[in-house]
Amino acid sequence: MSKLTKLARDRECQIRIPGICNFDPATTVLAHYRLAGTCGVGIKPHDLLGAWACSSCHDEVDRRTRRIDPDSATLAHLEGVIRTQAILLKEGKVAA
Repeated sequence: MSKLTKLARDRECQIRIPGICNFDPATTVLAHYRLAGTCGVGIKPHDLLGAWACSSCHDEVDRRTRRIDPDSATLAHLEGVIRTQAILLKEGKVAA
């Protein structure tokens, strides 16, 4: 487990899908944003391309549940990645 993966523990969900997010930091993990053509089964992107996600938002962006349309899930995930990166920069966990 990488340092960035460990930093997700007990953090607020940064994906925050309305009507789906459970707002429970105890369920938060790093949800990798999968770029087309760069990922596959068993191949994940760098941990910097991940968002802190509660279990409910993680299920939705990974499409284990399908309560919102795929484009909305993708946009929510990408916004979560950006919010997560902003926090990591502010806390000095990563450098620009």
